[in-house]
Amino acid sequence: MIPITEHITLEDDEIQESFIRSSGPGGQNVNKTSTGVQLRFNAATSPALTDYVRTRLLSLAGSRATADGVIIITATEHRSQLANREEALARLVALIRQ
Repeated sequence: MIPITEHITLEDDEIQESFIRSSGPGGQNVNKTSTGVQLRFNAATSPALTDYVRTRLLSLAGSRATADGVIIITATEHRSQLANREEALARLVALIRQ
């Protein structure tokens, strides 16, 4: 479970991750490994969100939200997959808390 606020908790299976190649620092390794993370969260169907929170979240997400209500967050700043996963999840949590 992923705690968001005192009243909102997401199930682990509500988040899908896919790994992508990162650009930037990393030397020759950067073109061989998929350290970037693309996180997907379907806000439109999440049972953890109230209608008010869902509407506000999709509004705040802007271009990061698809027409179907899926929020996509990409993190490629770090050289490790773990750090990018943590960064993407932290950004999602911060967005929902807003």
